[in-house]
Amino acid sequence: MNENGDIRVRFYDRNSLEDMDWPNTEDGRYARAYLEPMMLQGTRDFIINVSTTLLIARIDDLVLPLTVNDAEYDNAYVCSPYTHYVRYAKQELTLLRKPLLEKGLSALLTVVGWGMQQSQINKVVHINNWLLSTNLYPAMSGEQAVCLLAAVRERYPEHAVVFRSLCPGLHPDLTGKLKQAGCQLIPSRQIYLYRANDPNFGNAKSRWLLKRDYELLTKHGYEIVSQANLKDTDILRIAELYKLLYLEKYSYDNPQFSEHFIATAKASGALTLYGLRKEGRIDAVMGYFCRNGVMTTPLFGYDTALPQSIGLYRMLSACLIGQARENGHLLHESAGAAQFKRNRGAVSDFEYSAVYERHLPLGRRWCWLLLERLLNRVGVPLMRRMKL
Repeated sequence: MNENGDIRVRFYDRNSLEDMDWPNTEDGRYARAYLEPMMLQGTRDFIINVSTTLLIARIDDLVLPLTVNDAEYDNAYVCSPYTHYVRYAKQELTLLRKPLLEKGLSALLTVVGWGMQQSQINKVVHINNWLLSTNLYPAMSGEQAVCLLAAVRERYPEHAVVFRSLCPGLHPDLTGKLKQAGCQLIPSRQIYLYRANDPNFGNAKSRWLLKRDYELLTKHGYEIVSQANLKDTDILRIAELYKLLYLEKYSYDNPQFSEHFIATAKASGALTLYGLRKEGRIDAVMGYFCRNGVMTTPLFGYDTALPQSIGLYRMLSACLIGQARENGHLLHESAGAAQFKRNRGAVSDFEYSAVYERHLPLGRRWCWLLLERLLNRVGVPLMRRMKL
């Protein structure tokens, strides 16, 4: 804040990074460990399917990453709205288990996707984009968010401006102020929150299920290996386990983390890693980080070739919830495996992108306006009814 009481935003790119005054705070130190290597070496060395211009915005003592894109329609969904709302959405239609409906919706998405490319939907700046499935927010006020929005609009007048990963239940001030400032709140996915920081959360059934999941470790002879006991030689296996689950089982439009990303995150502490080891081999892994009382796990994987009856997913999830309880954090469990998460006490909520597009011509805006209406009026009710 300057002497007149105004909030000042400063931007840094890879050429001005040496001028950056990193705040000596927990969030500031984390931001430097995570962002500095990626800015200097380029995102594709770390996340293979992300091509973007990475910047830093400094506002007061907050450091937030910005990603700037113009097209890049093959990018992971973390910085490509087209990938998120068209390509990834097409892949998830199978969850409906209604072939005729899937076929019709797929054809509709093809037409809408063509129109979105014509309207340059990927000409966008994402604020607080850590290039992960879930972007956690620092202790940030709605006024700071609106100030950032104005500064980014001024710097990039031809781009839509987007804040991903906003949940009204977790970010009431941010979503409220951004909506007042003219942002559209466009649904992105149904998520699951586990209030591990509340000792009374869950019921007898969910506690029994978690206890049973945890006991599988002993039953099948697995030990929990902390980050300190994970070796550099395990990095290749960790990358493979993430690939088996998030890419091969789910979608290659998820972020494709390289071995370099995992090695750097392990060395810097940007992710806290845990593995499940048996007979010297890592068969499951998770990597989490925490911010502002919330914890999430962007790195999660297991050997999908092993029998499902072993319960690697169940063991790993039990370990994750145990870590959240130990840390006293709310656990953001992202999307997917809905019934499994509900049974263990997680509650559903919706995540939104706050999109500012009012400064753009109508030929560029219509796709965002269509998404807002279509997803709020059709998509959200459908996801609620089907408990996706």
